[in-house]
Amino acid sequence: MRPADVLRVGGVGLRTRPLRAFLSALGIAIGIAAMIAVVGISSSSRAELDRMLATLGTNLLTVSPGSTFFGEDAQLPVESVAMIGRIGPVQQVAATAQLADTPVYRSDRIPRAQTGGLATRATSLELLDTVGGEVVSGSWLNAATARYPATVLGAAAADRLGLGAAGTDVRVQIGGRWFTVVGILAPVPLASELDSTALVGWSAAGSYLGFDGHPTTVYTRSADAHVAAVRDVLAATANPSAPNEVDVSRPSDALAAQQATDEAFTGLLLGLGAVALLVGGVGVANTMVISVLERRAEIGLRRSLGATRGQVRTQFLAESLLLSALGGLGGVLLGVAVTAGYALSQGWPTVVPAWVSVGGVGATLVIGAVAGLYPAIRAARLSPTEALATP
Repeated sequence: MRPADVLRVGGVGLRTRPLRAFLSALGIAIGIAAMIAVVGISSSSRAELDRMLATLGTNLLTVSPGSTFFGEDAQLPVESVAMIGRIGPVQQVAATAQLADTPVYRSDRIPRAQTGGLATRATSLELLDTVGGEVVSGSWLNAATARYPATVLGAAAADRLGLGAAGTDVRVQIGGRWFTVVGILAPVPLASELDSTALVGWSAAGSYLGFDGHPTTVYTRSADAHVAAVRDVLAATANPSAPNEVDVSRPSDALAAQQATDEAFTGLLLGLGAVALLVGGVGVANTMVISVLERRAEIGLRRSLGATRGQVRTQFLAESLLLSALGGLGGVLLGVAVTAGYALSQGWPTVVPAWVSVGGVGATLVIGAVAGLYPAIRAARLSPTEALATP
């Protein structure tokens, strides 16, 4: 038989039992869709992370106080920000200082114990540009507002306080004193600690909140080619007398670690998708075995009319491959649709690697061949007299 004849004959069995063929193909489709959706969503997440890092940069380093030799909390010198700024490759430097005993409240009627997990930080004016933050409402602190009781809220802080917009008539209470909310930030991926923080000017923190001038976090941007070199000298520069009491970190490393965790989780989900695909293959095998048993008379008639064993075997093998291919193509389309829908809802780019689509269809063909091989051989072994004599 010509290839076209093989496809036509193989499709006859599927058309005569459409519901059974659909349910068998659905099992294959679910397995393939699960695998493609897992890989696609993971790839879209990585593409979003790469886009974010390309936008925010991987050259941000943070300096914070560690612990003393006796296990007590260390402290960065007041001059540490200026000293770090003198490092040649450092292009930007900014600092924040977390203030003790300065809870943030929407109203003075809220019990003191209900802080909502919000913190207050003094900040230098260069912070926003250094960490790559954005203001979604109002404006950032300037040379004037940084000297007066004005604050900029992080995204989570504004949400917990029930504030959707900044304004001259919007106030919060910080450390027992009213501060005007002049701005609200968008989430800051590379400095997530700022999201649940109320930021006040460096001068205002000293005037109104008893700030002593010691920074708790220093953010630096360096030339990409010199990030490693800057990292090596930051501790000694920030605190020359006790460099061992300084912690230096790279926030983008945390995002990379998160990506590695996501990849491990993706591997687990791929395993589950493979199990679903295997179950679908068993369904195809079951369908083909039943098909052989139900069509013994057809097989006997074809053999008596001159069909060879090879042709009968090819017919049922082609039927199994068509059934699996239909499920595979449906699974690819379903998996791409799920990936696109989820990526769109998250605002990510939609990325479905070509290899997973091609591999998915290829896997279904292999499963179809394996699942249909035994039923095809069994059908081919039936003699015409045995098949036609079967009631």
